[in-house]
Amino acid sequence: MTLKIYNSKQELADRFADFFFHFSKSKEEVYVSLSGGSTPRVFFESLTERYGSKIDWKKIHFYWGDERCVPPAAEESNYKMTRDFLLSKVDIPDSNIHRIKGENRPDEEAIAYAELLEENLPSKNELPYFDLLILGMGDDGHTASIFPHQIALWESDKYCEVAKHPETGQNRISLTGKVINNAACVVFLVTGQSKAKKLKEIIREEGAYTGYPATLVAPGSGNLIWFLDKEAASQLDSAG
Repeated sequence: MTLKIYNSKQELADRFADFFFHFSKSKEEVYVSLSGGSTPRVFFESLTERYGSKIDWKKIHFYWGDERCVPPAAEESNYKMTRDFLLSKVDIPDSNIHRIKGENRPDEEAIAYAELLEENLPSKNELPYFDLLILGMGDDGHTASIFPHQIALWESDKYCEVAKHPETGQNRISLTGKVINNAACVVFLVTGQSKAKKLKEIIREEGAYTGYPATLVAPGSGNLIWFLDKEAASQLDSAG
């Protein structure tokens, strides 16, 4: 595990844009799983501004770690946010964009997306294999769309599951632990004071950390990187 702590969300986004740019040159084809949220949006803006014309987008293949079960034009859609702040601003082939179809029946789409992963991604350990998998973490310690009240979904034999938001009951499609932990490199992007307590418990293995899905992220490659802003890291001994 590697911790990278920055003074602000913007600095984090800029440094991760640097990371992504160099990572994009590491292979002939690069398979990436994206996340939603406010921090990826700032990262997308930085990436397009700094490296939009410098990356060979034909070799980048985008997938998603989770999606809300809404149409692609809905404001809540992770795909829409990515389209608005990244995809529409770079020269990436449509065939390289593999969205979760939130407008479809959730149970059917979970099966369909799992099949898409199996058909399109490289395989390692007899599982779909991402080069880079980006995650966020919620205030409750959830990641992708695996929430504490459904933490058992992490251990599913399936590649994708239908999850429910604990407060709204909204259906979501999420990758499961077996796919997430099979990635070559997993990166968390975590910002904000509201994440500080849970983050400390997860990193230091304290308190109720075993009940937080983010604790279960442990790629077999050993390549796990936490990009944090100073607020999120404020309760860690190494912060400051």
